[in-house]
Amino acid sequence: MSNSVTVRLGHENYMSNYSQFPISIKSGKGMILTDEDGKEYLDFVAGIAVNALGYGDEDERKALLSVIEEGVLHTSNLYYNSHAVNAAVALNKLAGSKEVFFCNSGAEANEAALKMARKRGSEKGKSEIISFQHSFHGRTYGAITVTGQEKYHKGFAPMLPGVVYADYNDLDSVKALMNEKTAAVIVEPLQGEGGIIPATEEFLAGLRDLCDSHDALLIFDEVQCGMGRTGKPFCFQNYAVKPDIMTLAKALGGGLPMGAAVAFERAAGIFAPGDHAATFGGNVAAAALAEVVLSKLPRLSEEVAVRGRYLHDKLEDLISKHPDKAIEARGMGFMQGLDLKIPPRDVIAKCMEKGLLVCSAGYTVLRFVPPLIATEDDIDRAVSIVDSALSEL
Repeated sequence: MSNSVTVRLGHENYMSNYSQFPISIKSGKGMILTDEDGKEYLDFVAGIAVNALGYGDEDERKALLSVIEEGVLHTSNLYYNSHAVNAAVALNKLAGSKEVFFCNSGAEANEAALKMARKRGSEKGKSEIISFQHSFHGRTYGAITVTGQEKYHKGFAPMLPGVVYADYNDLDSVKALMNEKTAAVIVEPLQGEGGIIPATEEFLAGLRDLCDSHDALLIFDEVQCGMGRTGKPFCFQNYAVKPDIMTLAKALGGGLPMGAAVAFERAAGIFAPGDHAATFGGNVAAAALAEVVLSKLPRLSEEVAVRGRYLHDKLEDLISKHPDKAIEARGMGFMQGLDLKIPPRDVIAKCMEKGLLVCSAGYTVLRFVPPLIATEDDIDRAVSIVDSALSEL
């Protein structure tokens, strides 16, 4: 089919909950995606931080073909499967954690973390959850409730009770809300949808101390900022702060739906049989790809640390060239944002015309979350296109 035919059929058959660009992606290789009309794009979106290994990775191909040839794509959690077990072992080893619950998405991972906090808290008279303004934790009811952005709540009130919102990177605002009923604090160590805003070391260390002193759990949402994206296998490893629960998804499944709630010492043993479940959690095919991604994460993280600084420096150069259109570059590794004075969607559309895919974060930020395999040449080409787009707008 062509872009126009696919887009028309999509309009006719989809619900109207997306505002999609009028192209249909057909194939990919490395850093390049090709649409139905044969146009190529350098990809700095990666399926919104999902496709960590780019497109056509040979090890992923072999792993998926092996599962298909074995004939079992799914077994359910009535039984074990070695791919999910191996992925859990690798994940716990890399993170220094104790237990893993596999699910299908970041929202599901956060739902599991919230249930763990509430279950532990129920024994102690604790039920309140502290989240943060401008956070994003998913679209299911619990996840959207702890998302501190009114635009995501609009039309879906009332939200679930027992959730309050502090100000990000403001420890005093957390202290003002913390009390004997606080069961957990949930925070992104690097806010994504809120505008690519890193936490300060002092802020996360302060949250750790507050949770320890109030016997509350500290939950790190690393759905977007985890899995090598910040130059470490997990974002918390950039800080001298360990969470009690970490949530993951996006890049974990290598392009297939997969999420995880990861428990460290203090949160281990909370769930008992029957407390929580996911029919497709630890799905054989997704877990086989997770094994591949996790095996490459240490090396890729080291490369991202170096190339992420290169990307950041190039974005800083753009600000010098376009002070009337760009304000600030911020982020970590391959999760970078360029704060703009003009609408990001205009820049995204212009970049798309020129063969580059980028996306936005919040209302004003152009977001760069490329596959972790992006090279300096890829970065140079991407930044050059953004430079040209800004010059024309």
